[in-house]
Amino acid sequence: MAAGTERRIIPVADPAALAKAAAERVIARIAENSGRIAICLTGGSSPKALYQLLATPEYRSRIPWDRVEWFIGDERLVPRKDPLHNMSMARQAFLDRCAPAANLHPIATDTADLLDPDKSAALYENELMAFYGAEQLDPARPLFDLVLMGVGPDGHTASLFPGYPAVEETARWVVGVPKANVEPFVPRVSLTLPALASCREMLFEIAGQGKRAILTRLLAGENLPANRARSQHETIWLVDQAALPEDFRG
Repeated sequence: MAAGTERRIIPVADPAALAKAAAERVIARIAENSGRIAICLTGGSSPKALYQLLATPEYRSRIPWDRVEWFIGDERLVPRKDPLHNMSMARQAFLDRCAPAANLHPIATDTADLLDPDKSAALYENELMAFYGAEQLDPARPLFDLVLMGVGPDGHTASLFPGYPAVEETARWVVGVPKANVEPFVPRVSLTLPALASCREMLFEIAGQGKRAILTRLLAGENLPANRARSQHETIWLVDQAALPEDFRG
């Protein structure tokens, strides 16, 4: 287990309500820090509505953009302009319109040398350590204010797949993943469970009937990466009604 906190499950009506609830969590977490803020984003389809919402006047005006640093929890080793590129999706949805370019921290994927996921992982780990100011994580001083997460159909989160060695990594902050367990089958770079756990809040977004089967397995306690990903402080799962198993509905 990456960290020992219990998760809190918050049911919401639908994907629109989920995005709004997630946006309010982002704003609340930002408001608690008057200094430099670090947010670790996630890729995939789940957070896109959240990202678009953050760019609207209602939320954009409530974010101190000059004080927020934006990182990414995992990346697919594809060119930056590829639609599969996680950080580029976030940039197109809100970052390029709202955030200073100097506050964006993508995982490098655009040179031939970085097609090696281990080299790309090492570079990003160095960047995280430089930002944090230390080579060891201190539980009393989280790396991130907020980590956004999703759940894959096999129970993976970030690019930590069931049964892969990366799930068991405890020393490194970032690892290369030579091959994914699900589509797209491209090499990845992923933060490890200890690095992801170093946050004041870990926020999962889980939506759609297609996630109900894996959510049933997770809520039954199956030993999958998404169950092992826990903040050292607060872990929240936002789940819409379509994804929520019948036994957990109110």
